[in-house]
Amino acid sequence: MDRKQIRQERRDLLKLVLFRLFSGLLLIGGILFALAGTFRYWQAWLFLAALALPLVMTLVFLLRKDPALLAKRMNLKEPRKEQRKIVQISGMFMLLGFFLPGLDYRFQWSAVPIWLIVVSVVVFECAYAMVVAVFAQNSYASRVVEIQEGQQLIDTGLYAIIRHPMYLASIILYLSIPLMLGSYYAVIPMALSCLEIIARIKDEEEMLKEGLLGYTAYTQRVKYRLLPYIW
Repeated sequence: MDRKQIRQERRDLLKLVLFRLFSGLLLIGGILFALAGTFRYWQAWLFLAALALPLVMTLVFLLRKDPALLAKRMNLKEPRKEQRKIVQISGMFMLLGFFLPGLDYRFQWSAVPIWLIVVSVVVFECAYAMVVAVFAQNSYASRVVEIQEGQQLIDTGLYAIIRHPMYLASIILYLSIPLMLGSYYAVIPMALSCLEIIARIKDEEEMLKEGLLGYTAYTQRVKYRLLPYIW
């Protein structure tokens, strides 16, 4: 493949990523403001800014360092039937997790203090930094559960501590979002969405033990999936 083709592929990839980025922000913002009934929902503006910043920085990082991984992250179609079911259930809970905060703001169900909202923003950004660290350490960090051609076991960096650092970062992100948006009630569906991650991990590990060389031995060296000394 010559340089001209490579540049064209990168431009096409950038267009796809930017389309999904802005359409996703517009969709989430539209849901939040529509249900809140006002654009004065300042927690929603804060959340969108806190989300957009690391997304853009991650995009720049991957375009420069690992465009192949960025292309993999654009694949949303799960090849495994078990994972498709898990993603569908998790998606429903997550959607509810974005519906409730707007209603919560409109009817003033929750009174989340500003200091907790600020702490949640900090936690959210730290979790996203963890996601970027995973991308830097693992070029096979696809969005879907699969064994890629030529995939090798990654057991260094964060993977030397726990087996699924990306999932841990995702759980922290999901649980911090409702508090950023000023809603205690939205924590419930987001927490239920996180329970689906546990089911996803169990199914994924069965696949990896069968198809990824060295993974069974790796599970014996690194005993914990998400939290050291707990699970």
